[in-house]
Formats: sequence, C-alpha cells, structure tokens
Amino acid sequence: MLKFYNSLTNKKETFNPIIKDKVNLYTCGPTVYDKAHIGNFRTFLFEDLLKRTLIAFGYEVNHVMNITDVDDKTIKRANDSGKQLSEITEYYTKVFFEDSLSLKILPANNYPLATEHIPGMIEMIKLLINKNFAYVTEEGSVFFKISSYKNYGNLTNINKSEMQISSRVSSDEYNLDSPQDFALWKAYKETDGNIFWNSPWGKGRPGWHIECSSMSIEYLGKHFDIHCGGFDNKFPHHENEIAQSECAIGTKFVNYWLHSEFLLVDGGKMSKSLGNVYTIPTLIKNGFTPEEIRYIMLTAHYRSKINFKLDKQHEAKMAIKRIQTVKSRLESINRININSFPEIKNTFDKTLGDDLDTPKAMALVFDWVRNLNIDMDNNNLSEEEISNSLNFINYFNSIFCILVDNYNIPVDIIKLVEAREISRKNNDWEESDRLRDLINAKGWNIRDGNSGQKIFPK
Repeated sequence: MLKFYNSLTNKKETFNPIIKDKVNLYTCGPTVYDKAHIGNFRTFLFEDLLKRTLIAFGYEVNHVMNITDVDDKTIKRANDSGKQLSEITEYYTKVFFEDSLSLKILPANNYPLATEHIPGMIEMIKLLINKNFAYVTEEGSVFFKISSYKNYGNLTNINKSEMQISSRVSSDEYNLDSPQDFALWKAYKETDGNIFWNSPWGKGRPGWHIECSSMSIEYLGKHFDIHCGGFDNKFPHHENEIAQSECAIGTKFVNYWLHSEFLLVDGGKMSKSLGNVYTIPTLIKNGFTPEEIRYIMLTAHYRSKINFKLDKQHEAKMAIKRIQTVKSRLESINRININSFPEIKNTFDKTLGDDLDTPKAMALVFDWVRNLNIDMDNNNLSEEEISNSLNFINYFNSIFCILVDNYNIPVDIIKLVEAREISRKNNDWEESDRLRDLINAKGWNIRDGNSGQKIFPK
C-alpha cells in the first residue's frame, strides 16, 4: 500500500489510481534558458524515486515531463545573447538530458515542448473566454479572472476572506501575498523581438501556466493521478494550473499533488555571487560520482529541506561502499537463484510506501547490512538466504539506484588480477597472497568465490 502527502488536502492519503495498476504522472520539467542546478535536480531525483517506487510496487507508469522552451526567462536569455530562441533552448535541453542520463533518471514517456503545442493552448484559452473565466485586454493580452473560480487558493491555503486582489500581473512568477489575474496569453512587445505566434487576439505568446495545463491534458487526459514539482511551483504555477484547468474542463483536474522542498547550500540559498550554484558536471569535476549525488538527494525526505555541503561526499561514499561490499560478498558465495526475498522486503516496502520515507527505509537497510555481514562472517547463511539477500539488494537498488554495476577498473589492476588467477590455478598460494596484498594496497578489495575472483574498490 502506498500513501502520499497530498498538498491539495494537506494530509497523507492512500494512493488509489484512477485506472487499476496504471498511473498517469505529470512532472514540471526544466525551463531551458540555463543549465539546471542541483536545486532543480533535487526535484527531478525525487520524481525519479517516486516513479521507481510506483514501478517497484507493480504500477505501469505513463510519465509526461514538459520542456518549457518559451517563457519570460527563455526570451530574455535569447534577446540578451543575440541568438535565436531555438538555439538557446535546444542547447540547454540537450544539457538537461545529458545530466539526467548521468544521474540514471528514468526517461519520461513524453517530453512535450511548449513551442510545439501553441495551437492547443490557444484553443484552451478560447474555451476559458467563452465560459467567462477569462477576458481580453485592449492591447491583446488574455487574463484569467481568479474571482470567477471559487476554489482559487485551495492549494496554497490563501485566506479568501482576507485576499486583496490586485488588478493583473503579466510576469510568470510573483508573490503569494499578491494574488492577481494572471496572463493566459501575452500580447507582443518590442522586447520580444522575433518571438511571437499569431492568435485570435493578435501576435503574442502563451503564459507559462497555460502551457502545463494544455499539454498535461493533451497527453494524460482531463483527469489524471499525480502532478509533481518543487515547492516553489505551488504558487503561482500550480495554483493557477488548477484554476484554469478545472474551469476549462469542468471537472477535477488532478487527484494527488506532490511537492519537494528546497535545497540549501551550506545553510543558505544558492547564489552566483557566492560561487555555490552547483551543476551536475561541476560536482562530478569535484570528484562526486552520480551515485553519491543520488544518495545525498534521496536519503533526505522529499518534504524536508536538504542542506547540501561538498564535504557530504565522504559520508555518501562510505555509505554506498557498505552496501556495495555486502553485495559483492553475496555474489562471491551465491550458488543458486531463487525468486524470493528475505523478510526485510516487507518492512522496507511498508516504510517506503509511507510517503516515500527514505530516511527510515535507508536506516532499515543499513541495520540489515550490518547483521548480514555478521552472519556471513560466521557462515550462518543458508544458500537460500544468500540468494534471497542478493535479490533484495537488487530490488533496493532498482529504486535508489546508488550502486555501481560495472567498475572502471584500471588496466594495471586487471593485469594483477589476471596474474593472481594464474597463481591460484598453479596452487602458488604465496604468490597469490602477495598479489592480493598488492591489489589491496592500490585501493581495491578482492574476494574469491566459486565463480572466480570478484574485485571492487575499497
């Protein structure tokens, strides 16, 4: 059983998909005006964990992640650089996919680009105008009238009786303390350069919020299961998505809204002036592995802030090594393959299923690993227990994805391993031990098993 904290109701709810064993999932993707930083990837990795958990629990997941390739930020970046919008957005989209692949993030089923779905957005805006939820201004912009939607503010708990509604806001992002009629269509301005589309209201471009509503409905239907994003997406983006979507379709839009908390760096916000806006390639150049980045991001609960520090790498490395080592030990003594699991899987599933409680789930795993090592040291594991334990580690890693399957073993180490294999075949145990000690001194562990030598880093 899965339970998620639903931001719309502010409580944990048992997850019940609209269609049995199938999940339609929409996640807000990157705005491709710059490289995504680790704060962005905190959200993307939470969404990857959610998706992997759903799959592990037997659900078929249809995942859509949009690419915001036209908005205030992308237009400003294009105009400031003197480049075409597509040149900017295509480059940063490519970088995003490279970073996602590096972090082992499962790809979405669809990545709709906003610029390729403008006609659908225009149709949705026309529908809202016809239903009197939106109005056209003299300059040719279209705004959603928030006073026309009685449930406006439910997601972010705006007190409607105290709500002081300003007239209109054309920017994509603004403060929670000033809810305003927001732009569905933005009339062309000279500062937009050559970036515009034709519409019934004149030249212009869609607002950010209508992009996600239109594309999610097109790909997942009018009513779907889960919508995710970062905490900063709750207002105004997701609040506005709900308003315009439910007014357009006349029914409930999304059942479960999940939001991940902010990431801090050294206790504060990331800042270019402080030089602590880290991208994934920057961290990897600093010695982090993708697995270590995943570990740091996923061992904190998604609804808790993460305080990222560079010195957390050592902690992550040692933690991963503990699990990696016990996996290698099991592989070296495993003789049979049984399709079953140890008892810990039930406890692990129950813990992870409780709103993705990764800290408690990880603590369970480390306690189990400690006891498993003791049992192996004392030769207390049956063949069935060895196989079951290996199955669980692989199951665990299918969700957290923090273990390395294939090490990049240096050539000199490979040659030493090959030489040791020859000495073992010749029963030259003194030379075998000498080579083992030499391999250890170079930072690698080696274990002998029925299937041969197993090597892994210290």
